Amino acid sequence: MKRRYLPGIVLFLLILLVTMACQKSEEQTKRKKQLTVITTLFPLYDFARNIAGDSATVSLLLPPGVEAHSFEPKAGDMVKINAADIVFYTGKYMEPWAEDILRGVDNKNLLAVDTSKGVTLVEGSEGHPHDRDSARSVEHRETDSDHHGRTDPHIWLDFTNAKVMVDNIALALISKDPANKSLYTRNAEIYKTKLDDLDRRFREGFSDCKKRIFVHGGHSAFNYLAKRYNLQYVSAYHGSPDSEPTPKQLIALKKIVQEQGVRFVYYEELITPRIAEVLARETGAKPLKLHGVHNVTKEEFEKGVSFLSIMEENLANLRVGLECR
Repeated sequence: MKRRYLPGIVLFLLILLVTMACQKSEEQTKRKKQLTVITTLFPLYDFARNIAGDSATVSLLLPPGVEAHSFEPKAGDMVKINAADIVFYTGKYMEPWAEDILRGVDNKNLLAVDTSKGVTLVEGSEGHPHDRDSARSVEHRETDSDHHGRTDPHIWLDFTNAKVMVDNIALALISKDPANKSLYTRNAEIYKTKLDDLDRRFREGFSDCKKRIFVHGGHSAFNYLAKRYNLQYVSAYHGSPDSEPTPKQLIALKKIVQEQGVRFVYYEELITPRIAEVLARETGAKPLKLHGVHNVTKEEFEKGVSFLSIMEENLANLRVGLECR
């Protein structure tokens, strides 16, 4: 009796093994078809993963918790970039090391994309009110005075610039994977709609505020945001967050805080808020975080924070400092 069923059992097992092998082969093929994408900064990482969906493996080169301006790529980072299909960066002002690394890559199929293409860069502010009229456009030229020179590379803090970056990312994905063009195009449009909605909420959120000036005890990073919403922005210094303001700059900031009746002084993420704390202590103002979204902490990364959620928090904190209704 048992022998009667044996051929059937064997046949069933053979069919099962063949089916499993086919499924495994399909999964491997799918994995091989996925693009490998490297991004240098958190905004690019978040934009790319929203546009690519499951059609690409998107990685953040900058380890969570590491301050972007002090990041120095290691040999392992070079290996990751060399093995990728696409690498997205924001340009030579924010990542001066990127172009050096890319020149040393021997992967001829690697697509390196400067996502600032099509964005008009502006100069930073320092020690005086900075508004939309005083923000001067500059050419893409090198300066050697500090990490950024006078150019503000934090282009993602204007949502219209963020939309340009999203388009640049989508076009690169399409060029490498034209079969998924409709997916990338649709996801990019959906994300740009979210950026438009957030832009509207920022504009409405600043429509009825007692003050139009905000003071930042860090490097000049929020010029695009100030220009977009017709706000006055004062920062402690140009260059990277590792820089230090001079005593003269601190005195000038203190004077602005006192004369303008500023009640909150902002500090940025992943940086010791020493300057903001000094200004707060000497003027009676309170320190409050304003996130530049260069990178996120390990905890934030594990929680799945997004560019949009961080900017919503920025809106809330700016409304507090500007005394909005």
